[in-house]
Amino acid sequence: MTGARDEFASLFATIAPTVDPASDDSSFIRSLFRSRRLAKGDFYQRAGEITTHGGFVVRGCLRTYSVDSDGVESIIYFSAERSWVGDVRSARTRLPTSYYVDAIEPADLLMIALPDFDRLLARFPDIARGYQLGLERASAARERRIALSLHATAEQRYAAFVDRYPSMAERIPQRMLASYLGMTPETLSRVRRKRRAPGDPA
Repeated sequence: MTGARDEFASLFATIAPTVDPASDDSSFIRSLFRSRRLAKGDFYQRAGEITTHGGFVVRGCLRTYSVDSDGVESIIYFSAERSWVGDVRSARTRLPTSYYVDAIEPADLLMIALPDFDRLLARFPDIARGYQLGLERASAARERRIALSLHATAEQRYAAFVDRYPSMAERIPQRMLASYLGMTPETLSRVRRKRRAPGDPA
């Protein structure tokens, strides 16, 4: 029971901090979600599948990525605690997703089906507003990342990631972080060494 309380505590703190845990509203929200556990390397979804659920990350970290015709992976984003995974566009259009999502650490999630998510938004305007703000922040983050990829040096891209996600830089495997930042693992290793030795010449 403690684990269940903990996973929902994380969810409520993120989407509904003012909801009384003993209220009918709380019971309604809990009824919409189910738990799912992924081992490291397990897939949340594969390209070609139709997304049916969104996943709230209670514990762990997942990556969303695409694979081109040559088998080259391009990582789109990472999802750690108190963030979401799932392809909303696929869920809305009922078209297959282009993205793979897998766990890079053991992960616990709370899953919600799209019709239930819509019920949640309809009943709680504050949650709906928070969801819209989250979409806007995600869009702004994508635009910042595109601008960095076009104009920033490897050092600047890494520094921006560390500034924005300070707890993630050492948590993500080097090859995956290098892929996300658009550089080779060797370049990322060099950039990290330089940051750890500030007296080195630029």
